[in-house]
Amino acid sequence: MKFYRKQPLEAEQFDGSNEMIDKYHVRCDTEYMLSDDPLEYQTVPYEIETLKGWEYINAGDWIATGIDGEHWPIADDVFKKTYAELPVIPKNVAKHIVTEHGLSDLIPICGGIYRAMIQTVVYGYQKGDIGDWIINHSDMFARAWLDGYVVEGKHD
Repeated sequence: MKFYRKQPLEAEQFDGSNEMIDKYHVRCDTEYMLSDDPLEYQTVPYEIETLKGWEYINAGDWIATGIDGEHWPIADDVFKKTYAELPVIPKNVAKHIVTEHGLSDLIPICGGIYRAMIQTVVYGYQKGDIGDWIINHSDMFARAWLDGYVVEGKHD
């Protein structure tokens, strides 16, 4: 049996705001929202259009966006068990990862991430330079290398 990992996913937590309702074309059941009948609270007031049709979504759930721009809801507890936010790294570290990944493709020497971190230690580093960041954020650097990353200043 083969095993697979999930690819990074673009998602935003739905807060029920008018901005998000407009952005994702969410339908609201305003009668539900204005009702004083406790039996009506058993239904969900929001629906989002997906490839499968209209699906219920609660405030606090996540709206995932697929590669073709399609959307679908993911319950908050399921989302938190399934996904982790990509690390945010400085631009110079991102450039280093891109360069080292390129070298790994051209010169297959014992794992590029290992080589990148060892070079930092062997060749030394000074406080505040890229090597200092890599050493002091080694777990984040490894996650960025393996799973992907967001460059500082290019995210929410």
